Amino acid sequence: MIRKIFSLPHDFHILIIDDGSPDGTAAIVKSLAGEYQGRLFIEERKGKLGLGTAYIHGFKWAIAHVYDFIFEMDCDFSHNPEDLTRLYKACADEGADVAIGSRYIRGANVVNWPLGRIIMSYYASVYVRMVTGIKIKDTTAGFKCYKRKVLETIDLDQVRFIGYAFQIEMKFTAWKHGFKIVEVPIVFTDRTEGTSKMSKGIFKEAILGVLEMKWKSFFRKYKKIA
Repeated sequence: MIRKIFSLPHDFHILIIDDGSPDGTAAIVKSLAGEYQGRLFIEERKGKLGLGTAYIHGFKWAIAHVYDFIFEMDCDFSHNPEDLTRLYKACADEGADVAIGSRYIRGANVVNWPLGRIIMSYYASVYVRMVTGIKIKDTTAGFKCYKRKVLETIDLDQVRFIGYAFQIEMKFTAWKHGFKIVEVPIVFTDRTEGTSKMSKGIFKEAILGVLEMKWKSFFRKYKKIA
């Protein structure tokens, strides 16, 4: 993944958040750090602290280092690195504040996922749209590009979800602030190594958490971005 991203025409930098991974990720990244000095970084944390907290850690790091465009993606090639340039173009050239690599719009496709998983994911997004009113087809997508101003506007310390509902909460909050969100069709290919972190607890957080998030939004003020 590291070598593939650095072969792309844009000057991308990579930050890897490692939560004590037992597969040697940190050692591999450190061994490549000299080869990609100033472009490859790693932040190590002790223990499994959750998907959402890892992204928040990364977002804060990117803001502190004054990156204008900040991406999030999986490192198992379920997200095609080639699509980074398309998400970047949507934000840099086409006026989007948040660009989402979407699995559920025209031109997108999902490969190697069991039918049951596709149905669950698709109708989870339908459920989110019904509850929140947000006009996004793929509300749980984890392949995104943010302009820095979006992450500076969102109070990252108030983001409460740590599982897959984190992805929903970030989109919903950006939408409530009035940022322009666009979906870019991608081909999502399920991993061929490792296992999914999806669990009943994470699924429950997403279902009940969306209701809680919507309810609390009635009592929260969102700074509207012109």
